[in-house]
Amino acid sequence: MPSAIHAADLSFFSVLAGAASLSAAARELGISTAAVSKHLAQMERRLGLILVTRSTRRMGLTPEGELYLQQARAILAQIDELEHRLGATKAVPAGLLRINATLGFGRSHIAPLISPFVRRHPQVEVQLQLSVNPPPISDDSFDVCIRFGAPADGRVVARFIAPNRRLLCAAPSYLARHGTPKSPQDLASHACIGIRQGEDAYGLWRLSSGGGGGGATGKVRRSVSVKTRGPLTTNDGEIAVRWALEGHGILMRAEWDVERWLHSGKLVQVLPQWATPDADIYAVYPPRHQHAARVRVFVDAVEAALSRKFVQAAR
Repeated sequence: MPSAIHAADLSFFSVLAGAASLSAAARELGISTAAVSKHLAQMERRLGLILVTRSTRRMGLTPEGELYLQQARAILAQIDELEHRLGATKAVPAGLLRINATLGFGRSHIAPLISPFVRRHPQVEVQLQLSVNPPPISDDSFDVCIRFGAPADGRVVARFIAPNRRLLCAAPSYLARHGTPKSPQDLASHACIGIRQGEDAYGLWRLSSGGGGGGATGKVRRSVSVKTRGPLTTNDGEIAVRWALEGHGILMRAEWDVERWLHSGKLVQVLPQWATPDADIYAVYPPRHQHAARVRVFVDAVEAALSRKFVQAAR
């Protein structure tokens, strides 16, 4: 009796399930939308089950499709592990590498690393997706995700790449008109530029000061949460920085994004004695990819480039 499941179906369906539509899957697979639809129809006919519900614009997995995806990805993970143990992926990095990063940081810091990376490793095919709102870390649509802050999800591998602080800053023109805050509580009476990104509580800024528990210094760490407000809000960090440069208010932004403006004097740090939640840079990936050569060498390249850049900038 012919098998209802073919080995090629597993990777095909994993890519298909991670795409928003048949046409998006076709672009990732490098084939036509009609070919994707035909392959899916053949799978469903062999199985005698509907795996995907599709309309003209969207598609979703049926319960049977969810089960198929879960098992397919588990089998693909076992294949990756077997290849690693046999040494097939250890010597020469090869295959598809799917990378996700936030829009601004990905454009300015991750994208420039791709060209030299693929020149060094020509057998690796890279797909880079930049997102204003990155997908959940538990989503298995990507091999490597570049994130800020250590993820709480223990089901993934999180490798520290480089230190990165969030800073409060404003244009000298704004501070000349409205004064410089002396304490976190003063922020409540200032125009603060809001950024809606990720799962952070919108408009709630957390700051801390002190040594963290006494000790030789006798300083006790203090934490303060301030509900900020202002007339300008965006989900794009680049726009928020531009508004700050134009004197519209106080901004909390990662050091990588405002460092050059602080050095030039076009922005001034506000409340420098108060620390904000860190934005350290991590490479996050599923445990099944930690031995894959294409993932390992890419994360090594990112760490080498960014740790050097960010450590030098902090000096």
